[in-house]
Amino acid sequence: MERINLEEDIRPLSEFRAHAASFVDHVKETRRPLVLTQHGKSAVVLLDVREYQSLLALASGRAGSGGAGESCSA
Repeated sequence: MERINLEEDIRPLSEFRAHAASFVDHVKETRRPLVLTQHGKSAVVLLDVREYQSLLALASGRAGSGGAGESCSA
């Protein structure tokens, strides 16, 4: 996954509402996640479906090997 560009990839939700199609195009073209803010705080992430599927595959691969998603009991 590409790294977030802090100047381009963090936007207010109100701006997303006004320009949703262009934001989706941007995420698909750059393959970078887009962080949407609400009331000045990060709220949600818009992610290209290919990147999302890659994250799911990575997470499921780690789940069986003691990686992310498993808890340790002390």
